[in-house]
Amino acid sequence: MAISGHTAAAHRMLRPPITKFTQAMSDTSPISEFKSKSGIKRIIGAIGYSIEGFKTAWKMEHAFRQELALMVIATVVALLLPVSALHKLLLIAVFVLVLVVELLNSAIEAVVDRVSLERNPLSKNAKDLGSAAVFLSLSLAAATWGVIVWPLVWR
Repeated sequence: MAISGHTAAAHRMLRPPITKFTQAMSDTSPISEFKSKSGIKRIIGAIGYSIEGFKTAWKMEHAFRQELALMVIATVVALLLPVSALHKLLLIAVFVLVLVVELLNSAIEAVVDRVSLERNPLSKNAKDLGSAAVFLSLSLAAATWGVIVWPLVWR
């Protein structure tokens, strides 16, 4: 049924305009009790969550412990190498990147396992893609170390 021009105009005048504010106010999705606070409470909470994340990674993730041990060794070696401060930073930063990607991969795996432990091609894809990301970050670390350290070895 079509609304006449006069009736449609009257209908628009009776209805308030939809704005971002009215959309947000009418949103009926529940707000998580875990939603972050504001100000200093948010910062303190974020630090606490990060510490818990590191503890969980240390306890539950073998790859994280191995990569962290590798990073500690690499950091000591990088600091002792006769290269510029920027090169030292880069040698350490690529291993920090490896740890970041490993943590994200572990988070993806945890969510996939939380959803279902059944074998599923999409779950496999998610885990394989996370693993591929870790592999790429390790490859970047190896290439970076090769480019910076290899010339020192050949001297």
